Amino acid sequence: MLERMPPPLKRTNDPERTKRDILEVAMTEFAREGYSGARVDAIAARTRTSKRMIYYYFGGKEQLYLAVLEEAYRRIRALEDQLDIESCDAREGLRRLIEATFDHDERNPDFIRLVSIENIHHGKHLKQNPQLRQLNASVIATLDGILKRGRDEGVFRDDVDAIDLHLAISSYCFFRVANRDTFGALFDRDLSEPGVLAKSRTQIVEMILAWLGARKA
Repeated sequence: MLERMPPPLKRTNDPERTKRDILEVAMTEFAREGYSGARVDAIAARTRTSKRMIYYYFGGKEQLYLAVLEEAYRRIRALEDQLDIESCDAREGLRRLIEATFDHDERNPDFIRLVSIENIHHGKHLKQNPQLRQLNASVIATLDGILKRGRDEGVFRDDVDAIDLHLAISSYCFFRVANRDTFGALFDRDLSEPGVLAKSRTQIVEMILAWLGARKA
């Protein structure tokens, strides 16, 4: 069944609101149609603006796409910043971050689609925006802090770095959303079913914490 597009947004005279609306609609358009298939005309129609206005605010289709990618990553990084990880021990802090990542990916399939689309293009658009690299450095710093704290507490091994950990968490959370249709068709398991969802959420926390557990000398 084809997804129905949301109705057009009401036109506004607030420039910042207009930019936010364009960005939100563009995120949906790029996620559903891909970079090549997305049409600026369709985004203009949905936001009751014009192609010329979109180009005025963002500079062109590629710049709009980069702004969408930046906003998508900004949202998950902002979510991580709200977790108050410093107030708890390392294992609890990591549990909070893993569960937040799991929940974010489950609730934001457009994020998964956008990242998948950019990978189809070998990351060529993302590489043009150095701000994206800087923006995403925060999660590595956060994980690095958790790992150091866990080692000081004697609960984490010392041969895993923050990028290893980020890769492990992201891989599980991303795969189960990106590949749920093919996985379900091949193995007859609906990864979106509530019971399976709850089990998967618990499993990823247990898997990561068990993997990181301090090894006896």
